[in-house]
Amino acid sequence: MSVAPERLQGWLDGFASRHGHVTRTADATGVRLVAEDGSTADVEVPFPPLTGGLVEHVLRDRRVGVLLVRLGGCACGVFDGPRLTASKVTVRPVHGRSAAGGQSQQRFARRREGQVRVALQASADTAARVLLPASPTLEALVTGGERTAVDAVLADRRLGPLRPLVTGRLLDVPDPRQAVLEASYDGLRAVWIRVVDPA
Repeated sequence: MSVAPERLQGWLDGFASRHGHVTRTADATGVRLVAEDGSTADVEVPFPPLTGGLVEHVLRDRRVGVLLVRLGGCACGVFDGPRLTASKVTVRPVHGRSAAGGQSQQRFARRREGQVRVALQASADTAARVLLPASPTLEALVTGGERTAVDAVLADRRLGPLRPLVTGRLLDVPDPRQAVLEASYDGLRAVWIRVVDPA
């Protein structure tokens, strides 16, 4: 499950009230809660390492890059806290698979492979234009869309400075558009929690 940072304190209080006294252990990437009745909750720390208290950590405003990629295009942006201060969206059509057979299917497959290469190259160009200038000041880079497409874009040698900044879960987003990019702020801040009740 995921919890918005603003709701985390209430969720923690509710967990304790439902399950009894809670003990906590923490490291750089996670916090484990063990309740009196044996229930556990493992909280993934967004933007590790954890600094200070958990709630304070998740509520802190950050300067974060976002890279959303699907084969149809990409959206890149820089958030200063909730404000999207830089962004660009690139759209490149990639046709679906053909049901035809024989030579026509082979021609279609070659054409589609070319479209994929062009789309991924355009996405890498967009990432270089928007994210690279900001990379020295970014705390993290959050990615979303299709894993293989994101990995292919980040493999571009120009984007080497961005790769160590990648953090968190891959955001599940539709085709990247400006509205999708603007709406990604809530998703990139979400706190993921896994609760296990005693058998």
